[in-house]
Amino acid sequence: MANSNTPLPENRKLQAEENPASPACVMTFNANDPSGAGGLAADITAIASAGAHPLAIVTGAYTRDSAEIFDHFAFDEEAVGDQARAALEDMPVSAIKVGFVGSPENISAIAEIASDYAEVPLVAYMPSLSWWEDSEIDSYLDAFRELMLPQTTLLIGNHSTLWRWLLPDWPAERSPSARDIAKAASGLGVPYTLVTGIPLPDQFIDNVLATPQTVLYSEKFERFEAVFEGAGDTLSAALCALLANGHDLQAATSEALTYLDNSLESGFHPGMGNILPDRLFWAQAEDDDAPDDETPDPDLPGDNAAVTPKSPFELPPNGTKH
Repeated sequence: MANSNTPLPENRKLQAEENPASPACVMTFNANDPSGAGGLAADITAIASAGAHPLAIVTGAYTRDSAEIFDHFAFDEEAVGDQARAALEDMPVSAIKVGFVGSPENISAIAEIASDYAEVPLVAYMPSLSWWEDSEIDSYLDAFRELMLPQTTLLIGNHSTLWRWLLPDWPAERSPSARDIAKAASGLGVPYTLVTGIPLPDQFIDNVLATPQTVLYSEKFERFEAVFEGAGDTLSAALCALLANGHDLQAATSEALTYLDNSLESGFHPGMGNILPDRLFWAQAEDDDAPDDETPDPDLPGDNAAVTPKSPFELPPNGTKH
């Protein structure tokens, strides 16, 4: 192997030097999930699928399987901050995602970092915390409300989760609309809110991107007859990466929802618990229904080289197509 100080030959220059349109970098703060259902595993695969480069900051780790979360162990805030700042001082970041980070102290550290990069859009995803102790939930949500939401560009969460968190004293008999929830989030500093899983008649659910004044985008999907783990992390990470790649918010929302729907439709059952989204569905081999007389492409390696499937994303020029 050549010495690290030896200049590279002209024909072996780094690709980044030859092609300045390298993938956008997306920083994600989340817990490690050993089951691969959600957490950093979901973020990394979804961000890469959307053509961006993930900078994954470990905030802690779950003890869990594909059915349920048993416990969580948070890193201390200094370890979280040191990870993030080392990467931020080296690489330009185009978007930031914040998932479950484990403690109020970590929320405070991440909010401080986000304030130093106020020009970078921040996508915050709030999962259900029903597996946690009530006292832990309350202190975590209070810190997130006071410290993280003022830094947040887009808040994402399930309708029931955001309702219970942001509108705990909702007085009306009807459930709050996406605009009602967006109004509550706006009062805490969030300009845009994506409310998912809004129940509709006939086994449909609605997903609505809203501000207090208007609905910017909505899309209905038929409810799957299955229980999934990791859908929220998948959606929020993909949407964050699409924003980093230059999509406007409505387009990124549409693309991310379509990506999630395809991931769920291709979901798989690796263990004894729930179904996991296949975030790499677009990379799977085609069916064996191709005509037998199909001529292999001589420019591809091997006699039976497979054709690379088309990415589900239509990325701008600075994106990466798989």
